[in-house]
Amino acid sequence: MDVDVHGTVAEGYEPVRDAFVRNFTALGERGAAVTVYRDGRPVVELWGGTKDAGGDEDWEHGTAQVVRSATKGVAAAALLLLHQRGELDLDAPVGSYWPEFKARGKERVLVRHVLAHRAGVPALDRPLTPAEALDPDLAAAVVAARVPFWEPGEDHGYHAYTYGWLTGELVRRVSGRSIGEFVASEIAGPLGLDLWIGLPEAEAGRVGRLGRIEEGPAPAGGLRVRPKRNVAEAYADPASLTRRAFGAITPAPDENDPAYRAAVLPASNGIATADGLARFYAALIGEVGGAPRLFTPSTVASARTEASSGPDRVLIVNTRFGLGYMLHGGASPLLGPGSFGHPGRGGALGFADPESGVGFGYVTNGMAKGVTADPRAQALVRAVRAAL
Repeated sequence: MDVDVHGTVAEGYEPVRDAFVRNFTALGERGAAVTVYRDGRPVVELWGGTKDAGGDEDWEHGTAQVVRSATKGVAAAALLLLHQRGELDLDAPVGSYWPEFKARGKERVLVRHVLAHRAGVPALDRPLTPAEALDPDLAAAVVAARVPFWEPGEDHGYHAYTYGWLTGELVRRVSGRSIGEFVASEIAGPLGLDLWIGLPEAEAGRVGRLGRIEEGPAPAGGLRVRPKRNVAEAYADPASLTRRAFGAITPAPDENDPAYRAAVLPASNGIATADGLARFYAALIGEVGGAPRLFTPSTVASARTEASSGPDRVLIVNTRFGLGYMLHGGASPLLGPGSFGHPGRGGALGFADPESGVGFGYVTNGMAKGVTADPRAQALVRAVRAAL
């Protein structure tokens, strides 16, 4: 695919532009943007292709997209900020803030277990319909009624959808606001971020439509896209915890539906520009545009100190999590050992790397099959690493 790429790169970051172009010509990209901050200033800001995966309207500066599970990193920030302010104890039982959650063996689930995917409730007794999933009270009640799949805190497994209902209800119980309202007033507003959990109607025209793409071959040195046999079998088995976790909303919601985008689903339906995602992560670790950093060094340490590692009961492969964030590793390679962030299934990626001062954001309208290590995002990460 020939594409006009727009934007700028600082001197020395030309490899990132080259990788971005190759994503279109070799990896099936339709429309995307990437932004990189270093030490609080943008050094890469690129966009190209079409606003809609199947359309012909140009992607413009400021085009936003659904970023799926990259939303989880924003949701985690809300909880960690409440903790940083002394309003939320990470070592307190979830039930001390949300009494209904203590039912059926979950009285030992701690707030930190939620952030580290150790709460034991990655799936539900029955899937929610898309309409039910948009009702936060109903969804929270269904999660609260679930028996844990393992002893809370003793193992970990990716809470694909339930992470959002867990974090969202905790923020509501502690702050009195929905997590979407909290993010808007405490994070996005002060930093001037184009980033939302619950899209305002006035911003709807900026958001492109997602679509499936067929990936091209992985670039030299890239990760294999084809999953191992046991992973593929887990996704194919309706009774597996993997299938049940990712099927917590059944049938799959229409992510292009305005009602879905306006709802507050902090595990899956955040919407952002590449700049909004990169600026968010840059602000976690340093000053940006004169605004003070969001996280203290102690909170950064909590975010990126390993809290879960090894075989993931849902994703099957080995995963590493800090409190709310995926950490650099084979399942989700980031910039370096100290990086922390979150991918979105199908492509999106945001992360911070305190050692280099980098905040990274990549958004796309072309949804690929991968969950945690999209070849397009990985090509851009390698290019940033080469430029440092």
